[in-house]
Amino acid sequence: MWIAKRFLSFIFLKGHYSVFCRPPRSVPEYELRFLHCTCCRMSRIMISGLDNLNTSELCQEKGKPLDSCYTAEQCAVILQRLNTATESELEQVKLLRGRKAVNIVKYRTTHGPFNSLESVMNVPLLKHKSAVIVFDSILKPAEKKERKKGKVHLAKFIRPEVDRALLEDARSIVSIVCGTNKIAWTHMDHARTVLDWQQAECKSFMNGTYMASDYLEDISTVISSFPPADFFLVEKPSISTQNTSLYPVLVHLRTVEAMLFALLTPAKEPGSPLKVLNMMRTAVGRHFNLIVGDCRTSGAQTVKKMMTESVMKQNPRVLFPHDLVIKHRNSFQISSRNKGEELCDALLQAVAFFELLRE
Repeated sequence: MWIAKRFLSFIFLKGHYSVFCRPPRSVPEYELRFLHCTCCRMSRIMISGLDNLNTSELCQEKGKPLDSCYTAEQCAVILQRLNTATESELEQVKLLRGRKAVNIVKYRTTHGPFNSLESVMNVPLLKHKSAVIVFDSILKPAEKKERKKGKVHLAKFIRPEVDRALLEDARSIVSIVCGTNKIAWTHMDHARTVLDWQQAECKSFMNGTYMASDYLEDISTVISSFPPADFFLVEKPSISTQNTSLYPVLVHLRTVEAMLFALLTPAKEPGSPLKVLNMMRTAVGRHFNLIVGDCRTSGAQTVKKMMTESVMKQNPRVLFPHDLVIKHRNSFQISSRNKGEELCDALLQAVAFFELLRE
């Protein structure tokens, strides 16, 4: 053990006398730090730390003024960002999410722009160490790597999974969305032209004891209005079974879903492809950026934008016939009692189906 200690001391303390080191060069002086000996944890060996210390670490350890740790050009860049960036832009800087960004904007609004890095220390919640990290992040922002968008897997939005070629060859589909008191559907072709777009009220839904005969009568009436199509897409709800307060709604949606599958599925021969499929509600929400946290927000604004583009643009995302634009132009008003959420969801589901297949 004492031989190892002497050997390590010889290497790290003697410097140019060691056979492992070259003659010393003129280098700036750095404070010495201790390295614990692996043979004896009670012994400490001093090292210069030339490889590990950077400007910000020296600033933190020696307690130097913040302005002296950076060049004049670097200080100007940091102050320019802190004095002109908006709250959302400041949140992109490391450690400035939340209250720190709010406090910076509030402080410079009250006291004027920052004139030095030391003045930033007056902002609440910003300490010396965190301020150095913020300054370094402004000077060297983290590079955001763009994620390469690969081919979307069918299982992420269609259940059960079928041959992708069959879906891509579909000439038209009927997208079906069930609500608590109505069923909406959209008939769309592969060029994303809306052929039909309707909804029907079902008086037996969520009424009393969920009588199967009443449900069957209402759903059969709605299905009789469906046009022929290559596939029928039934929205798969995303309500969690652990949320007991929504259990009656979940039972209702699953009942309607099962009846739609049973009534729309023709008597088929063994090996023939499925015609009735589930479309995942969460997949449609993500496709249109409608997911906030674990919930999906309304798609009314997205649908209204598509309707406007259909009238104004030469090559719109979705093509609406003029009569359907006139019929549904006031169906998505926030103040309206009937906001047409099922109509929106049925249309968005049909658009997402064709667009996700092409990605």
